[in-house]
Amino acid sequence: MTEPAPDSSLPVAGLPGAGSKDAAARARRGRNIAIAIGLVGFVVLVYLVTVFRMGGNVINRPL
Repeated sequence: MTEPAPDSSLPVAGLPGAGSKDAAARARRGRNIAIAIGLVGFVVLVYLVTVFRMGGNVINRPL
């Protein structure tokens, strides 16, 4: 019994031209945006905690 010839118009997962490039690019972009938002949030949190912990002690320091 012979196998049918593969149809070149059908996408094969993981190969160039598979049609999933757009979906993978969108998913990657979404992950990058989420990581960027998380990183910016963490930096802001560390900055605010630092400012609040210093509080009024910044003004009352010995010169």
